[in-house]
Amino acid sequence: MKGTSAQRCSNNQAQENFQSRRCDTCFCYDGEKMLNRLKQYVDSIMQRDPAAKNTLEVILCYPGLHAILLHRIAHALNRNGLQLLARLISQFNRSLTGIEIHPGAKVGKRLFIDHGMGVVIGETTEIGDDVTMYQNVTLGGTSMEKKKRHPTIGSNVVIGAGAKILGNVWIGNGAKIGAGSLVIKDVPENMIVVGIPARETHPERPRALIDLEHGDLPDPIAHVTRGLLERIESLERRIQDLEGKLENVQERKP
Repeated sequence: MKGTSAQRCSNNQAQENFQSRRCDTCFCYDGEKMLNRLKQYVDSIMQRDPAAKNTLEVILCYPGLHAILLHRIAHALNRNGLQLLARLISQFNRSLTGIEIHPGAKVGKRLFIDHGMGVVIGETTEIGDDVTMYQNVTLGGTSMEKKKRHPTIGSNVVIGAGAKILGNVWIGNGAKIGAGSLVIKDVPENMIVVGIPARETHPERPRALIDLEHGDLPDPIAHVTRGLLERIESLERRIQDLEGKLENVQERKP
């Protein structure tokens, strides 16, 4: 994916703004606030999943919700120096939900992991608010060094089923990652990317919070192929026209 210098500057500024704000990563010890946050999570799931029938079903049957709640506890323990206990809770979380979230990962508000089985979120990952991701998503690292080596995901991002986002890359606010895509470079805000490796298609207008279309996306390779086929057909018509004119000229010769 090739971006302009302006796009790269915009991405860097957006990433700095994102990292400077405080994500909703801490476990809340206030009972009333805990209930309010739980209600926010449940309401956001009800809005984003047409299969959700009622609040009780979401609380009892949605592994994405269970994974986030357990991660809040593990993350708080990790921040307070209890890394081993945090990892034990993380492993229990993985066994219970099929979702692996490292205790060090910073997760924003109302993350919705739909289905969830096979999701992996690495240690230095940062995720913004109102992100939606589907099963088998990997937010992985690409370095052996103990530094920021996992993705930073902006707010209102949709990550399709089976997508892999690797390395210390920035996914801009409102971006959409197509199902099965492999992302290894920064993605600008409101951009749609698809393919292996992922390619930019065209920027989308700022969209509503709820957008579940992660499979019906443009195909940049098919678009280029169609353009080449149309060009070939145009050249063939010109050749046929020139051949016809040449035959007429030859027939007029004495």
